Amino acid sequence: MNFDIGPAWEKIHSIINGAIAMLPNLILALMVFTFAFMLSRWLKRLVIGFYGKSARHQNLGIVLGRLIQWLVLSFMLLVTLSIVLPSFHASDLIQILGISGVAIGFAFRDILQNFLAGILLLLAQPFKLGDEIAVSGYDGVVQEIQARATLIKTYDGYLVVIPNATIYTQSVKIFNAYDVRRTAIDIGIGYGDDVDEARRLMLEALSEVEGVLSEPPASVVAKEFGDSGVTLRARWWTKSRRADMVRARDRVIPALRRKLGENGIDIPYPTHQILFHDQTEESDGDRARQREGWPAGQRSTPRPRSIAQSILRVAETVTKPNGNASVASPAATGRAGSSKNGGDKL
Repeated sequence: MNFDIGPAWEKIHSIINGAIAMLPNLILALMVFTFAFMLSRWLKRLVIGFYGKSARHQNLGIVLGRLIQWLVLSFMLLVTLSIVLPSFHASDLIQILGISGVAIGFAFRDILQNFLAGILLLLAQPFKLGDEIAVSGYDGVVQEIQARATLIKTYDGYLVVIPNATIYTQSVKIFNAYDVRRTAIDIGIGYGDDVDEARRLMLEALSEVEGVLSEPPASVVAKEFGDSGVTLRARWWTKSRRADMVRARDRVIPALRRKLGENGIDIPYPTHQILFHDQTEESDGDRARQREGWPAGQRSTPRPRSIAQSILRVAETVTKPNGNASVASPAATGRAGSSKNGGDKL
């Protein structure tokens, strides 16, 4: 069987001739694109340098510089395609994009939303590079504001990328927006201690701590009655940076504890009072006048009984004749605990 390779060879020869004929266009297109790339980078640095003179508009310069770079590259890409493919016209691509614009808009909705939010954030300038902010549950320092997202370095050393649309639509706390910031802690003192004296001692301790500002002055206010004592809130001012606030707080807590302890002010532990009904000792006073426990009402007041006697009465009440123990009902316990001489109910 004979194979005719003439048509195949002619096809390969045609491709090679076409590539050779297109080679000058490829070289020219490569030169144009290289020039466009260098031009876009120069324009980007020019814009960033222009806005970088002002710290307030530094972020805006970064985003605008990148935007100009991509616009120049996109335009020169169309020029390069026109050089390589003479039959290609930019108007054809624009028509195609116009027809499919709705689909592209839906496909890149989130990207466009974040981009527009980034532009608005840069124009409004609520914060800048190096600011300490809290947003979406993350606290950290602003590292970079991109067209799509904002980069935050947390205090734990993580890098968090937050979409600009999230930042623009949510509340943002800027810690160093002002020169000073206030910190507060709650301290409980015993009910038997003098609140005014404790307040004076705490203010004296705050005035001796390094890092606590004298203006605005520190303050101590009574907050509430706690479970174990009166709660006082100490408030003081430091510089707005988190490092200054943390260092001052680390010094304030031991200083307050030492000052109160040296002057006999009690910082009580949480305590609970447990009352055992019908187990009052005789040394506790008149049972009829006690406020705790079950009120006597119009009935006769049960006489006091020791804890040991009450436990013995319980054992006698809940033990059946056959020797098996069972839990007695409240009614049965009450009947068993009553006596002619006014004995206790259990």
